[in-house]
Amino acid sequence: MRLLVLAVTVLAFGTSARCLAAGGSSAARPEMITAETEKAIEAGLAYLARTQARNGSWRSRTNYGVYPVAMTGLAGLALMAGGNTTSEGPYADNVRRAVHFVLSQAARNGLIAAMEEESRSMYGHGFGMLFLAQAYGTEQDPELQRDIYRVLVRGIMLTARSQSADGGWLYTPDANSDEGSVTVTQIQALRACRNAGIKVPKSTIERAAAYIEKCANPDGGISYSLRNRGQSRGPITAAAVAVLYNAGQYENPVAHKALEYTKRNLEAGGSRIFSGHQCYAMLYAGQAMYLSSEENWKWFFSKYRDDLVRQQDKDGSWPGDSVGEVYGTATTLIILQLPYRYLPILQR
Repeated sequence: MRLLVLAVTVLAFGTSARCLAAGGSSAARPEMITAETEKAIEAGLAYLARTQARNGSWRSRTNYGVYPVAMTGLAGLALMAGGNTTSEGPYADNVRRAVHFVLSQAARNGLIAAMEEESRSMYGHGFGMLFLAQAYGTEQDPELQRDIYRVLVRGIMLTARSQSADGGWLYTPDANSDEGSVTVTQIQALRACRNAGIKVPKSTIERAAAYIEKCANPDGGISYSLRNRGQSRGPITAAAVAVLYNAGQYENPVAHKALEYTKRNLEAGGSRIFSGHQCYAMLYAGQAMYLSSEENWKWFFSKYRDDLVRQQDKDGSWPGDSVGEVYGTATTLIILQLPYRYLPILQR
């Protein structure tokens, strides 16, 4: 029943999105979505659709290498954030091909990554699982839904047995170490699977949340890792808030202090929170503000919306720090489309 409700909800949102794309009135737009924002979103979605490879992947080269599963997962999420599923919406074909590509990269051991290309394979695994979990709840093809289910079940098992002794994750399944950015991708992916009705070991999520808590500094920020403590990292702190809220820990004192840390840095102009990783920081800061309260969200979106729109290039893309235009476009689109409430993982 839960999956049916999710499916009906997302399909209904998708219908309204198609009306907007066809030139719907401003009254149909969510609050704070301006005509300029809507135009930027449409151009960004068109850019992603135009740059998708024939096999369904996105493969922009980054300073860290090529990460087709991670990029495809993020681009697929951005398209779904626009109200598209594998069968509904103007970019349904793109979402469907993205799902098939991610499924094709799932290994027998459960890892979802392009092993010959993604040296830091747990990023692909986390973003790939998150994308598939969002698609699973809206999938109307029983056979494809079963395929997604099987891959996610194996993926959950891989994530659970790859968790470090301290409760986090590092770049590869056998690393037995941890750091913040990989850990948050696994927590959010696991929570998305659980929300979609797939069994996830409760102890895995609890140990991961405890890991983030142990990385907290006195100033409220979160350090890079438990074994490599140091100053608080703004992007990881924002991500920690988002995933702790995803896990339902709204009253967690660490989440509260991390939220206050994030707000202080955003109020100061963002330089400390960005730390050279604007896309990553904004992706999770946006989620943190959105999930924390309506007041925080309205403040954040009104402060940063127009700047994000102005940063768009003429071809519809956004620069992605040192990770490429697909990354920059996908993460920015997810932020700008949060008011549409399409992605189940980002429901309040």
